[in-house]
Amino acid sequence: MFYSDAGQLVIYINENQETSAEDALASAEAIAQTQRQILDLMNAPANYKIPQTLANWAVASGSQYDYSVTILDKAELEKQKLGALLSVSQGSDVPPVLIVTEYKPKGVMNTLKVGLVGKGVTFDTGGVSIKTSSNMHLMKSDMGGAAAVLGTVEVAAKLKLPIHVIGIVPSTENSTDGRSTKPGDVVTAYNGKTIEVIDTDAEGRVILADGLGYMIRNFQPDILIDLATLTGSVIGTLGYHAAGLFTQNDELANQLIDASNQTGERVWRLPLWDAYREDIKSDVADVKNFSGKPIAGAISAAKFLEVFSENHPAWAHLDIAGMAFADTEFGLQKNATGFGIRLLIAYLRALIVENR
Repeated sequence: MFYSDAGQLVIYINENQETSAEDALASAEAIAQTQRQILDLMNAPANYKIPQTLANWAVASGSQYDYSVTILDKAELEKQKLGALLSVSQGSDVPPVLIVTEYKPKGVMNTLKVGLVGKGVTFDTGGVSIKTSSNMHLMKSDMGGAAAVLGTVEVAAKLKLPIHVIGIVPSTENSTDGRSTKPGDVVTAYNGKTIEVIDTDAEGRVILADGLGYMIRNFQPDILIDLATLTGSVIGTLGYHAAGLFTQNDELANQLIDASNQTGERVWRLPLWDAYREDIKSDVADVKNFSGKPIAGAISAAKFLEVFSENHPAWAHLDIAGMAFADTEFGLQKNATGFGIRLLIAYLRALIVENR
């Protein structure tokens, strides 16, 4: 291995390595192409990117790479009673969508079914619990979980991985006007559980409640993983160096950590002890969306999501708030990283090998 006079990296391989090297290069190129598109999608300002924009991206990708995409528009969300997602969207002029993508490999029987759910808030003002103005312009990035899910499903289809992958993205803006959900309101999620909205800026977990519920009821995945730019609390805990990993399943935790170590997309496991249930207890609903405490915010958010995982035995939550948008060499201010795509593809590949 050496660098040429033109500055290009040159790697010599022998004949026995040729096929594996070509496969590795083709795989790397497929991931890189998708990730570049995802960066463009994430970096787009909110007046260029609404929930329907994400839906259009998924439809075009599914058509190109031969996987199914279904878009539930506002009328269908109302018909199917996705009340949590609808409640967050009430203050916006642009309608919400639920994006359902499914890659099912052809000719492969009895494969594991992996469900991925990603938060797709295309802009987040905080709603009635409005954010301060200093960093609100960065809230165009609040769909980092959606980006990871959409990108992962596309890459799985491009590489024809022998594993069944479903990706669901609840997508909306979180804006504020006279119709907005107010602190103290109670809304009913898709699975019938009620949520007391304490803070409208804790909206990501609310829309994920419907995404998780829809995934479980309609697809019954063997493994369930959600990703979201969910809390500032996780940044206070881990900085901009790792995502928070929450799961009760030790095997799943170890598999995701192994994939993390392989790709450099770091995760760090945080507790989900039942002692934190107190943080989400409500007097008027099944759960409340915010503890009101200045501590353990990422953990109480994960405990909230755990309620909507319906005790799934292999569920994990990744809080990627500190990782999806960062200072990089590609811009003068914070910009998209595409965090999660390489991590999830490495995880899926390891799962395939393990279950052969």
